[in-house]
Amino acid sequence: MSDLVIGVLALQGDVREHLVALAAAGAVARPVRRPEELAGVDGMALPGGESTTISKLAVLFGLMEPLRARVRGGMPVYGTCAGMILLADKILDPRSGQETVGGVDMIVRRNAFGRQNESFEAAVDVRGVEGGPVHGVFIRAPWVESVGAGAEVIAEHGGHIVAVRQGNALATSFHPELTGDHRVHGLFADMARGYRAAGSL
Repeated sequence: MSDLVIGVLALQGDVREHLVALAAAGAVARPVRRPEELAGVDGMALPGGESTTISKLAVLFGLMEPLRARVRGGMPVYGTCAGMILLADKILDPRSGQETVGGVDMIVRRNAFGRQNESFEAAVDVRGVEGGPVHGVFIRAPWVESVGAGAEVIAEHGGHIVAVRQGNALATSFHPELTGDHRVHGLFADMARGYRAAGSL
């Protein structure tokens, strides 16, 4: 079987860190900026950054609709921080013109944990990740206000939902890609392998 190829939406944000983390999880990681590059991947990571900027650039580069179509079709996708916002079916306080890819039945509040100078790190227990708590880096992080029946809450911090899984979609408020702990990316790579294996049966 050919190598698992996971793309990283490379329009803005911490793209390099995701490429490194996915490679450490055993995937071939590629930056994706164009629709034709999206067509060649088995899964996608949506990085942290500025969610409004990423949204507008995705539209400008012609990626928004193809990405929505792939996610609706079941392609595995993992969003961190701004990427979590992009995966939400609804944003509680969207910026003007801000769109989402959607795919997770959740309502997200932008910058819920505070401004840049209120960023923090914390140990987070993530269901499905073995080996103890994940070291979470929260930078202008969102939280999930509520989830629908299809979404599973897999982590909370301070009484707020910070990680959600729905089918082949995974989203975290925090940035595991910044810590050197690649277990969450390993979970996502396993999701992508399972999806590809099921599709080849």
